[in-house]
Amino acid sequence: MSSTLKPSSLRTPASAVIGILVLSAMASALICWLVYYHAPTDVAGTHLHSLPLVNAILNALATLAIVTGYVEIRRRRVLEHRASMLFAFFFSSIFLVSYLVNFALHGETKFNRLSPWWPFYWKLLASHIVLSIVALPLILITFFLSLTGRFPVHRKVARWTLPIWLYVSVTGVVVYVMQAACR
Repeated sequence: MSSTLKPSSLRTPASAVIGILVLSAMASALICWLVYYHAPTDVAGTHLHSLPLVNAILNALATLAIVTGYVEIRRRRVLEHRASMLFAFFFSSIFLVSYLVNFALHGETKFNRLSPWWPFYWKLLASHIVLSIVALPLILITFFLSLTGRFPVHRKVARWTLPIWLYVSVTGVVVYVMQAACR
């Protein structure tokens, strides 16, 4: 870090955090609209029917990149950590776009409520959904802090971001596997 930067220039601008929170709220509102109000355009599932599998693969790749990034920063290999986290961000971003397309086309995936797995499934899915809403702004804020060189605050926020992002990525794969197994 350059010694010419004044301490005030290292403060996180409130406007950036507010912008990230607004963007995250808009994304969550779009997903909510798709889930509860938008009529799917391909209910029969004839177009891009493999998107749930693609989404699970993207979540798995994001999980691997997050874990790799964590291992690399513990080894103090900052460049490798940064590359891993950029890959995780890339995979998660592509996942989000693919997820939105899948929801717009096919709507909600139904799970057999008579399955013995139903009590576990809906609790897992609920925690996944709630934490994914929390994860989005945390991920964006953590990246903003890193990219603007605010590393002490980045580390503090990343301590919360890492487990939440990791949980959301892993449970995304588990939800897919459960849905596929109970069709």
